[in-house]
Amino acid sequence: MEYFVVKWLHILSSTLLFGTGIGTAFYLFFISRSDDVRTIAAVARLVVIADWCFTATSIVVQPVTGFYLARLMGIPLDAPWLAWSIGLFAVAAACWLPVVWLQMRMRDIAVAAARAGEPLPPSYRRNFRAWTALGFPALFSLLAVFYLMVAKPNLGS
Repeated sequence: MEYFVVKWLHILSSTLLFGTGIGTAFYLFFISRSDDVRTIAAVARLVVIADWCFTATSIVVQPVTGFYLARLMGIPLDAPWLAWSIGLFAVAAACWLPVVWLQMRMRDIAVAAARAGEPLPPSYRRNFRAWTALGFPALFSLLAVFYLMVAKPNLGS
């Protein structure tokens, strides 16, 4: 039963991590390309909340449950597929830290512009470009982690 519960938590948190990440990124990316400052401000507020509620907790739960599952299953952490998974997860988490800071900046800029009834300043677009650029390595890293977790390929160990 212990294995089942930990595995269920691991899968659930990976689903929340990826689903929240791709969902919030989709909405913030496309609304940020519009000129609707009030809607951008509202979406950015919700994206920041969702990231703190779901992504942040999943970033903690994933390694805790993952390491525990490896221990329960007797899989060494230096197994190549697992070592690559850990490294790629670290890349995604390292991208997320500045991304969430950028999202908070973008939210604050959009809220201030909406309150003032002004268009978004150039600083919003600069933050948006950096946010977008960091999203790609995070996305591809997590996709690779999903593959490695499912396939557990022999990587020349």
